[in-house]
Amino acid sequence: MEKASLIGLMLGASALVGGTLLEGGDVAFILQPAAAVIVFGGTLGATLLSFTLRDVLFALGSLKEVFLKNEDPPYADCIEQIISLAHLSRKKGLVAIEPRLVDIEDPFFRKTLSLAIDGISPKLLRETLEEENATFEDVRLRQSRVFETAGGFAPTIGIIGAVIGLIHVMQNLSEPASLGQGIAVAFVATVYGVGAANLLLLPISKKLKNNLMKELKFRTMIVEAVVGIQSGVNPHYLKEKLLAFVEKEES
Repeated sequence: MEKASLIGLMLGASALVGGTLLEGGDVAFILQPAAAVIVFGGTLGATLLSFTLRDVLFALGSLKEVFLKNEDPPYADCIEQIISLAHLSRKKGLVAIEPRLVDIEDPFFRKTLSLAIDGISPKLLRETLEEENATFEDVRLRQSRVFETAGGFAPTIGIIGAVIGLIHVMQNLSEPASLGQGIAVAFVATVYGVGAANLLLLPISKKLKNNLMKELKFRTMIVEAVVGIQSGVNPHYLKEKLLAFVEKEES
């Protein structure tokens, strides 16, 4: 499990439960199936209406990036490998790199080098890869937008659930003793909606965006590296240029 996500999820849930207990409330009271059906079912329905089924399933599949360990891009190892290839290219030519492609683990790096070896011009190579990165960004942003949209719907659906509960309470005004409990149950839906949005859906969207920015920065570095190798840039200068990406990432 990814530590920050696990700690954040547990801390958020603990804060809600702990606050309820400190107020002298009963935790079991906030477990209302009707409110859960209204909020989560309504939010899912509104989200499906906003996106295609494929987008929603794709977004659900991205949850592994949030809750499973997601290592940062291997900048140091990759830069070391790039400089080694740059020296080899300057001595023996770009074609001499081809046997080394099997040693490259990152698929984007391997594909970029392969295109360069095939003889595509540096300008066309950069344009092609920038377009691919733009498509990659659009697809990944769609994942985060699904959760962001759901986070926008959830509080409103929660209010709808509360209103439905209050309507039920108003229909039973002849039983004053049960009014307090009925109103409390009605507002549980609001807690579900606001809580789901701010403790789960919106944070997931933000984390997916952060992961995407890291990946895009790494891909940008790869593009600069391969274009530099292809153009015969001095390996020492190329290393300094690539280290700037690491410094920005660490800051």
